Amino acid sequence: MENINTLWQTVREDLATYGLDVIGALGILIVGWIVANWLSKRVRKATAKTERIDDTISPILVKGTKIIVLVITILAVLSKFGVETASIIAVLGTIGLAIGLALQGTLSNIASGFMLLVLRPFNVGDAVDIGGTSGVVDEIGLFVTEMHTFDNIGVTMPNSQIWGGKIENYTRHNTRRVDMEIGISYEDDIDEAMAVIKEILDADERVLSEPEPLIAVGSLGDNAVVLFVRPWTATEQIWPLRYDLTKKIKQRFDKEGISFPFPQRDVHLFQQT
Repeated sequence: MENINTLWQTVREDLATYGLDVIGALGILIVGWIVANWLSKRVRKATAKTERIDDTISPILVKGTKIIVLVITILAVLSKFGVETASIIAVLGTIGLAIGLALQGTLSNIASGFMLLVLRPFNVGDAVDIGGTSGVVDEIGLFVTEMHTFDNIGVTMPNSQIWGGKIENYTRHNTRRVDMEIGISYEDDIDEAMAVIKEILDADERVLSEPEPLIAVGSLGDNAVVLFVRPWTATEQIWPLRYDLTKKIKQRFDKEGISFPFPQRDVHLFQQT
């Protein structure tokens, strides 16, 4: 009985000593949890309103905000009981450094993915050439970017390779130039051929008047006079226009008697006597 009284006395003294600290710690935990949820919701709403932050990175910002607030809350609770938070922060920093060194490649992909999402060298649906691989972007993730080639082969590329390499975005601008080279025979009339090409370009509504199309003698080849044809058009029309112009020029040249020379070589035979 005496032992029970002694134990009860000890418990009462501990409650008197640490009771307020426990109540304060519980209060800090509750307030911290409320603030974490409230702030994460605010971040979610803010990211939803802006178009500069991709939907992929929005959940990461929300979760990151909540975790940071909860970590601060836990540190505040520990300090309430006299725990040295400075040493805990130092240990956490050391652990974080060790994890960072062990996951350099993964962290590099995350950093590169973040830069791709923020700076936007391309968006989902853009036609691009990345490191010699051409295709259409399907998804931009924190670790990898998914795309498919023009013949519908799926490609997964680590973000670190994308960010550290050359990126060509075919659909970034609204207009593009169609580059064509048309060869005619040396016996054909250059001015007539250029006039025919100009008529074809003028008749096609997809060809823009500004910038003005270029039709010029580009080079004198071994077998042909090469004409440079450089019309401008809307980006989505570049390949349909190129295919149609190639067909129309061939048909008009045939009609006007303008020839497309074949590669040829003169061979001289000498008879020895």
